[in-house]
Amino acid sequence: MNLIQTSARSSVLAQTLFVALVGLTLVFAAGFAQSQGLHDAAHDMRHSTGFPCH
Repeated sequence: MNLIQTSARSSVLAQTLFVALVGLTLVFAAGFAQSQGLHDAAHDMRHSTGFPCH
């Protein structure tokens, strides 16, 4: 494995981890929000994905 392949793999790994972190942050921010407006906006999506909110 050469330097270019190693660099490309580490870049893909970094991007994947960043996207996963952003996604988890959004899910848990919407899931545990105390704001009624945010709760109502995300309510149906949370229930359709099995995320409890009550």
